[in-house]
Amino acid sequence: MAIPSRTTGDDDELAIRVRGLVNRFGSQTVHDGLDLDVRRGEILGVVGGSGTGKSVLMRSILGLRTPDAGQIEVLGVDARSDDAAARLHVERNTGVLFQDGALFSSLTVGENVQVPLKEHHPELPERWHYELALLKVKLAGLPADALDKLPSQLSGGMRKRAGLARALALDPPLLFLDEPTAGLDPIGAAAFDRLIKTLQEALGLTVFLITHDLDTLYAICDRVAVLADHKVVAAAPLTEIERLDHPWIREYFHGPRARAARGLPPEHA
Repeated sequence: MAIPSRTTGDDDELAIRVRGLVNRFGSQTVHDGLDLDVRRGEILGVVGGSGTGKSVLMRSILGLRTPDAGQIEVLGVDARSDDAAARLHVERNTGVLFQDGALFSSLTVGENVQVPLKEHHPELPERWHYELALLKVKLAGLPADALDKLPSQLSGGMRKRAGLARALALDPPLLFLDEPTAGLDPIGAAAFDRLIKTLQEALGLTVFLITHDLDTLYAICDRVAVLADHKVVAAAPLTEIERLDHPWIREYFHGPRARAARGLPPEHA
């Protein structure tokens, strides 16, 4: 099936282009004219207070939610198109790690990783599915014997890595991560951050990363997009974000936790 043609005015440097996005739930407006660019090859951290619609934005980009208005392009393709080829192009070129891992509890890790492989490449021999799943499991930093274990037999950190292995199954250039370090201890979270950065550099990935973890933002993100007031109020490197005079940004990036993440003493102004 041919890949759909690029939409008019597409910027080859952008992996994701969102313009005028509107999302409502009844009388509640979550996004109102939201614009966002995600550059190819970057790790973009997405932050915002509770209710600002970080996951709603991700689901809209992925086509898991139909927004009320707006334009969304993913890798140069109209992600809101009704064309089956456009939807398939986005699906095959994006990998997603949801916050809870979203693994099938009745399947082994290996079987979980093979789900997208069998869906999109049923023509491959069964042995190839197995070998590719093993490769992705190792790539995610899991031992080979994790392949035959059920998710319930894994620690929280290992389940995250299993979910990451499945997200990488189709070798997507674009990776979405929803709170990847949530629930992990500081050592496990730091190790997961390093893994993401290593994979991003080695595979040339573009990463859309929703997080509340300040350590993650400072450790691996090239830019940070801040959701507030129903929009993206800023999208820039952290050194620029820190200088912005916005109430939520001041509270979030200049509080005690932010100073600790930057290696500053608690009393530092």
